[in-house]
Amino acid sequence: MAIDLRKIERTAPALVDLYKRAGASLRRHGLEGQRAAVYLVVDHSGSMRPYYRDGSVQALADRVLGLAAHLDDDGRVPVVFFSTGVDAVTVVELADHRGRVDRIAAGLGHMGRTNYHLAMDAVIDHHLDSGTTDPALVVFQTDGGPTSRLLAEKYVCKAARLPMFWQFVGFGDPGSHQFDFLRRLGELPVPARRPVDNTGFFHAGRDPRRVPDDVLYDRLVGRFPSWLAAARAQGVIRGTTPVRSDSLGT
Repeated sequence: MAIDLRKIERTAPALVDLYKRAGASLRRHGLEGQRAAVYLVVDHSGSMRPYYRDGSVQALADRVLGLAAHLDDDGRVPVVFFSTGVDAVTVVELADHRGRVDRIAAGLGHMGRTNYHLAMDAVIDHHLDSGTTDPALVVFQTDGGPTSRLLAEKYVCKAARLPMFWQFVGFGDPGSHQFDFLRRLGELPVPARRPVDNTGFFHAGRDPRRVPDDVLYDRLVGRFPSWLAAARAQGVIRGTTPVRSDSLGT
């Protein structure tokens, strides 16, 4: 059940417009009333420094929080910061969202390289340990391709057995070949490599803050309904035993 608008007005008035726009997008895509655990994964590699400095990462966190308020009712979003390893697993909350990303990032220290699979592993563990029966929508932000494409692809394919949809969001030059890996993820064959297509990708450009809220929300949830239908048909959401991340292997 969605968080009531009046609670948003009391606890996070700056997110009221985002909450309303997220709700409109969910209705457009037939997702009103759908429950889902929402996760945010943010790139903390060295090349991301300008996007922390200009507020792009904070803006994405606020928008995801506005979306999560419709899909879940706890007013918080688990966030994984990653680079060479997992730099932090924490939360953003309605009542304390302002500047939250800056406060977290300030305590993380070195900004390393870009290992997708370790961040995926952390999200998978968190979701399984939570005990929830709801599917998950994972917003996975990055400004470049993975250090190990082989490991990232392996995790994408094996994680397809879990009730989790991975929506990748690119920051930076739209023409960069850094994003070729993410553009090709949709081509990984079903069912030869994975039971369902469990990924989406869109590019938010050099200044992600300028992407209109309506457009961003439509891109975040646009593929979620078709994944939900396919995952239910294949027993990924219902009638299957969850696979722990330590069984995914590397």
